[in-house]
Amino acid sequence: MAGLYFDQFVVDQTFVHEIRRTVTDMDNMMFSSMTFNPAPIHVDHAYAAGTEFGKPLMNSIFTLGLVIGLSVQDTTLGTTVGNLGMTDTNFPTPVFAGDTIHAETIVIALRPSKSRPGQGIVTFRHVGFNQRDEIVCSTLRNALMMGSPS
Repeated sequence: MAGLYFDQFVVDQTFVHEIRRTVTDMDNMMFSSMTFNPAPIHVDHAYAAGTEFGKPLMNSIFTLGLVIGLSVQDTTLGTTVGNLGMTDTNFPTPVFAGDTIHAETIVIALRPSKSRPGQGIVTFRHVGFNQRDEIVCSTLRNALMMGSPS
């Protein structure tokens, strides 16, 4: 399914995204390496074994990206102009290799762009869950969206 145009969204519209993804240790190692994040809590199993978690935590920015990525097919695929920003981002439950993440999105607000006729800003609340339905990530994201073609 292609993404929706600005004028196709409705406040309180909720998407339960079908795509799920089990995260791996390799995802964590590669993402941390590609983003130059050498934090031992992500990449050093011996170090992480001595922490309260007992194993490496998935990089939280990877988790954020995954949760938003899981939403793209249903919401913004081919219809977004760009991300304008994210606020109120939280990671209430840690994510570990082997967890399966799924997501939901709620449309929080809509407003036509003041500077770009035919486009508008959608505020999405993205929420990611693990296989036990515990919230692992939530964020508010403002996206500049195309309007429907005339």
